[in-house]
Amino acid sequence: MVARMHHSASPRKGRTGRPRSVETDHAILRATRAALVDLGWGRLTMSDVAARAGVAKTTLYRRWANKNELVVDAVAVLFDELELPDRGCLQSDIEGVVLQFGALLARPETKTALMAVVAESTTDEALRERIRSAIVDRQKRLVVLGRERAQQRGELPPDDTGPEGELAAAQAVGLIFDVIAGAIVHRTLVTAEPVDPAWAHQFSTVLLAGLRGLS
Repeated sequence: MVARMHHSASPRKGRTGRPRSVETDHAILRATRAALVDLGWGRLTMSDVAARAGVAKTTLYRRWANKNELVVDAVAVLFDELELPDRGCLQSDIEGVVLQFGALLARPETKTALMAVVAESTTDEALRERIRSAIVDRQKRLVVLGRERAQQRGELPPDDTGPEGELAAAQAVGLIFDVIAGAIVHRTLVTAEPVDPAWAHQFSTVLLAGLRGLS
């Protein structure tokens, strides 16, 4: 079975000294998202974020080495809000998380921040890798949980054992995540159409047909 993902934000590690203030972290990340909405990626600076958050610039740099790291983590904590409540069947579970995801991307702070980091990452491999680790890999936890529940209910077959089974499970998780995230991002950020209950039901019906085809 695929391992669960770590959920917390990922500022710089390895420093010793006074314990980190969670409140300060949240204030900095909120200020980063607000600054992105107001200023855009190009005009955003660490100094501006520090001023908005009411902290010294040195406090910022103790946590994040640069703007790229800071903005990705500011986006990542928003996606960590996504949950997968047990709604009794796989289709309902999918519809629930799709509606959450769509509502999250409809928020100006999420939309602006995500589009900014994705655009910047097209020419920055380190930024792409941070997006993968801090956002994409962490949110695959929802697919892992959904598959586990569906397998326990008998809606999906269990994974094969051994290394080949683990590899197949990981590939399935990645594919399912790509399909869900790609469809919702395209609908909300490209075509600017709503992710409403009717669309979520149609999408989940198509996805379930594909999942059964993979079995």
